[in-house]
Amino acid sequence: MNEVGERLRRGISRWASGTADEARSLKHEASRAGCCPIDEAPDRERVDLQGSLRTVTLRPRGGVPALEAELYDGTGTVTIVWLGRRRIAGIAPGRTIRVHGRIAPHEGHRVLFNPRYELRY
Repeated sequence: MNEVGERLRRGISRWASGTADEARSLKHEASRAGCCPIDEAPDRERVDLQGSLRTVTLRPRGGVPALEAELYDGTGTVTIVWLGRRRIAGIAPGRTIRVHGRIAPHEGHRVLFNPRYELRY
């Protein structure tokens, strides 16, 4: 049992350090691109954000299709919603994008509705 616990601890430690490395890398890339960190981005003002898409889901809003994605930049997350869209070519989990728009507080979450976006490589 002790050996299994040790392997589990090492695996969790490796996973945690990998996510910390990813966060540092995303923060550095966003800063280099001149983007604001998500956790410092003001509500209701135009912002440029850059990060990695964690999730992409189709979630209808009021009977209208809506593509939702969670953007993570190493400092925080924001939900991006494209109303009237079922899918967008290139928008997929793991993809790095840059978005431009206004963050709106909506039902307890920070959301960018229909932002301009640029796929990054």
